[in-house]
Amino acid sequence: MGYRTLFFALSFILFAYYIHIPMPEGIDDHWRLAVIDATIQIVSNLAKLTEEIGLMKYVEFLRRTMSLHLTNPISDENLTVIDVDFGDIPVRLYLPKRTSERQRPAVIYFHGGAYVMSSCKLSGYDFLNRWTATKLDAVVVGVEYRLAPKYLFPVAIEDSISVVKFFLQAKVLAKYGVDPARICFSGDSSGGTLAAAVSLVLQNDPKFKHKIKAQALIYPGLQIIDTFMPSHKLYQHGPLLSREMTFRLLTPYMADDNILYKAILNNQHMPEGSRHVFKFVNWSTFLPEKYKKNQVYTEPILGKLNASYPALLDSRMSPLLATDAQLRNLQLTYMLTCEHDLLRDDGLIYVARLRKVGVQVTHEHLENGYHGALSFATAPFNLKLALKIRDMYITWLKNNL
Repeated sequence: MGYRTLFFALSFILFAYYIHIPMPEGIDDHWRLAVIDATIQIVSNLAKLTEEIGLMKYVEFLRRTMSLHLTNPISDENLTVIDVDFGDIPVRLYLPKRTSERQRPAVIYFHGGAYVMSSCKLSGYDFLNRWTATKLDAVVVGVEYRLAPKYLFPVAIEDSISVVKFFLQAKVLAKYGVDPARICFSGDSSGGTLAAAVSLVLQNDPKFKHKIKAQALIYPGLQIIDTFMPSHKLYQHGPLLSREMTFRLLTPYMADDNILYKAILNNQHMPEGSRHVFKFVNWSTFLPEKYKKNQVYTEPILGKLNASYPALLDSRMSPLLATDAQLRNLQLTYMLTCEHDLLRDDGLIYVARLRKVGVQVTHEHLENGYHGALSFATAPFNLKLALKIRDMYITWLKNNL
């Protein structure tokens, strides 16, 4: 048997095995999701294999796989789409063609990918941002921040802030016909984290705070303090995003360190002297009872690591570390969470904390939803959940921006 035949035979066996792993009952797009989930698990295992044999890093393998879905900046009858630089950072701009009698709103979108992969140019994000620009008659900016492991924390957030500050200059807003009072930061997954972090950083800057009307966060990850949240345990195997994959991807943004990765998996990564921050993410305090699932709260274990990792105690990495005083002045917020999502509890806790300090929050929770659906909105995937999330997001923007 030749190597090619053996490879395809093994791939078929793996696919047949993974596709028969049960999906949660009643979940949206059941069979399409099963196929995508099986494919992701196979690709992840191949990525681990290439790293173990020294051929290619895990993250690099996944990044090259995703690059097959990159798009070009193609304009159409409604939009001019261009790739430009804002300062030193590449962005993709979506500019409505039709004449407007008034200044337009703007949406600055940060893509997901755990800071190590993905791009605003991927087909799923290009589709979403085109739709946003067309339906809202809005200027949309897709941010192409630099990725780990080449660029460690806090480069992604610094790039994101740099793009925002460039765009919010009066001369730039005037150039694109943008209303400085109708600007929203948006993002999904780690992109939602970036949107939340940018909002926190700029909220007290007198040059920019009055130009931020809203933030829209789609299944964001908002903390790296406690990795034993109820949702971490309930959905440790996914669908789509497993616990192992989440932290294998996230760790290289903080350090190229396998010791840190293993410590995070065991919830033993927080340094001595950090117990005071646990109150900000204590799920036993903030989660509604229905999401606790009778689990008993235990604190993360301190002091197991000798090395120092500054990102672990930085609110730019974990926006849930912001104090109540810092959250109190945040702008209008949209939060979308999914039940079958490892990161579910981060969003639920943020909603509870924002409402506690008086921030106006619209929270939509999809009981049959799961993490990462927006990345599979286009062919050949065409997930119905992705279109549902898109439409909920657009409706909120239309009503509030």
